[in-house]
Amino acid sequence: MADGPNFVVILSDQHSPHILGCAGDRIVRTPSLDGLAARGVRFEGAYCGSPLCVPSRMTFLTGRPCSDIGVWTNGCMLASDIPTFAHGLGVAGYETVLGGRMHFVGPDQRHGFERRIIGDVLSPFPGGPPPDLGPIPTVTTGQSRKAVEIAGPGRSAYQAYDVAVTDACCRYLEGGAGGDRPFCLVVGYVLPHCPFICPKRLYDEYFDRIDIPQVPSGYLDRLHPALRVWRERRGVNGLDEETVRRARAAYYGLVTFVDEQIGRLLQTLAATSFEKDTVVVYVSDHGEMAGEHGMWWKSSFYEGSARVPMVWSWPGQFGEGRVIPRVTSLLDVGPMLLEVAGTDPLPGISGRSLTGFLRGSGTVADWPDEAFSENVSEGAERPGRMVRQGPWKLNFYHGYDAPQLFHIEDDPQEFEDRAGDPACQAVRERLLARVCAGWDGDRIEAELKRRAEGRALIRRWAGRVAHDLSDFWQAPPGCNLFPEK
Repeated sequence: MADGPNFVVILSDQHSPHILGCAGDRIVRTPSLDGLAARGVRFEGAYCGSPLCVPSRMTFLTGRPCSDIGVWTNGCMLASDIPTFAHGLGVAGYETVLGGRMHFVGPDQRHGFERRIIGDVLSPFPGGPPPDLGPIPTVTTGQSRKAVEIAGPGRSAYQAYDVAVTDACCRYLEGGAGGDRPFCLVVGYVLPHCPFICPKRLYDEYFDRIDIPQVPSGYLDRLHPALRVWRERRGVNGLDEETVRRARAAYYGLVTFVDEQIGRLLQTLAATSFEKDTVVVYVSDHGEMAGEHGMWWKSSFYEGSARVPMVWSWPGQFGEGRVIPRVTSLLDVGPMLLEVAGTDPLPGISGRSLTGFLRGSGTVADWPDEAFSENVSEGAERPGRMVRQGPWKLNFYHGYDAPQLFHIEDDPQEFEDRAGDPACQAVRERLLARVCAGWDGDRIEAELKRRAEGRALIRRWAGRVAHDLSDFWQAPPGCNLFPEK
């Protein structure tokens, strides 16, 4: 029987690393996460394996990059013979419990989790039943201009879902959790993912206080051509300031709404006998641009999209109030959980344990200070790969002549692309060789093209044939109200 601590891993969806009180945002109200950071260790340089839901989550679970597991888009299915940290903890004797969203695609809705106490907010198959959003167009859950234009005060099924997730996870804790076994409870929230619809009380709290991100003069004229395609496909050019204000106010409100749910969860944990022997982890699957660079959502390598909040807390065991600026990754979460549990690491992983940062002095002398992320948007956009190494970040876009190169410490807003700077050519060539090593954009495009016909058939099947929806949460009547007066 395992004798390691319990784990509560909280995974939100689309939370910008910038919009968090403890990260320096003076407008947003996030007391629960700020308190968790004050009691634990916050990582400032954590990146996702992909700035898109499904590939990010699958790399988080496996500790392996997208190209290693063959998951690049939201239509890709993780093969069931690829182990996750849930498998590893289960072997060690843990009860592994999934409470909420994980965005598994396909018939395997467990991937190592022993129990699932509430289903996902989405159908397990692309083409299956969409979320019930009532008067809110379903298109607003994706990367379309309409998602920004419709923003405002209201109630949505996504809000009801996160309340239901919190309720289910609180009941699990109050009911004795794993009994005489240690447990790993993964709490999956869908917010602050768009649609940008938040409770009126929170929308009103932020609307007059919100700031509007600006870009330097001539910025759009100097854009990398890959980013021009990105903007044109999503229609984000020309959004007026009032529209941006509404969407940012709603997004801030959603961040606070999630923080409130996390507060309920942590209060319940504190009321049980588990608190002192439970590691709490908070991460998001990717960020949200929220108007930075005039962009929204994810699917880019800018900091607001590819970097994520990450906080670890374990009373009396991990440092308190510690901030780690080193470069880390969501791929490091699984290896850390398994090490703390005292069990074997997963085979073939790229992620690394964070022990040295969490215990003792909080420093790791030989840490590589490097993280990678992959981004694949099918259609007119080509695959890309990012490497962050020390203060530098290089974004490589397959099929384009030049990458982007930013010095994040000197230029945290990433307005000064230094890829063409003669003084940076040695850095550019070194990082370009690093980001391309073992990665093949042509292979990715060919593989996705090969799978496309089969995926199209599965999508048609899912929309026509009744299939098991036991892991699909049903929106309760009356949970959608938009706009809310």
